[in-house]
Amino acid sequence: MIGKELKRASSSKSGNITRKSDLEFTKIILILTAVLFLSIVLIFPLAVVFQTAFRDGFVKYIQSLLEPDTLAAVKVTLLAVVIAVPLNVLFGLAAAWSITKFEFRGKRFIVSLIDIPFAVSPVISGMIFILLFGSDSIIYPWLGANGIKIIFALPGIVIATTFVTFPFVARELIPVMQNQGADQELAAMTLGASAFQTFMFVTLPNIRWGLFYGITLCTARAVGEFGAVSVVSGHIRGETNTLPLHVEVLYNEYHFSAAFAVATLLVLVAFITLGGKAITEYMEKRKKHGKVF
Repeated sequence: MIGKELKRASSSKSGNITRKSDLEFTKIILILTAVLFLSIVLIFPLAVVFQTAFRDGFVKYIQSLLEPDTLAAVKVTLLAVVIAVPLNVLFGLAAAWSITKFEFRGKRFIVSLIDIPFAVSPVISGMIFILLFGSDSIIYPWLGANGIKIIFALPGIVIATTFVTFPFVARELIPVMQNQGADQELAAMTLGASAFQTFMFVTLPNIRWGLFYGITLCTARAVGEFGAVSVVSGHIRGETNTLPLHVEVLYNEYHFSAAFAVATLLVLVAFITLGGKAITEYMEKRKKHGKVF
């Protein structure tokens, strides 16, 4: 009897060891698969970008970045970002606050509308703006009579950029504000706080890291947007080309080193985005553990 129990215990221990070995083997295979996949689709392409950018030397790299057309593309990109991102922040805050704190008819419809830029191709959205503000639109005679140029000019780029990026802030804030509920805001208003005071001293501190993450994603997408901006910009070199469009122009003209040099600026934005994401996740983790920051 004792021998059977010992044999059973030995068999159970052997089975546990086998299962642990299987789990370790599975873990190693999954890790290697993930590393291989990331190497193929991310690490190797990034290495090629930087290798090609510096192929002709550091001096040539700097010269490519300081060319007038490149600086003009940087300026157009920054102008589009500094206009589109604040607009999306205001919209995202208003949409998230109204959706999560109030009940009203059409709430689900508004939530669905927020996702439209995710569902519609950026090229299609650019064509829509061509139809709305181009030479064949109903309002074009009025725009022309008042000297207002939207398509093939900076306003068109800003509108297209705003459209493709406006879901990011709202989509980051809505789940954060839903989890928090409205108890703190109601308590503040009961104590006599105005709507502005409630937002500044109650709502905003609770959503600041979600807001920061949404702004980071929105900025990254605004800088790297190609499809919609390509349609409405007209590709006027030195005037309406953004950084992604300028990269395309340089590449099509076989200036590979210059094209990849400019592309490294977009890679830098991607790294900044990842840094912002890491900071946000770290701060949220500290907040959950009740640590002051």
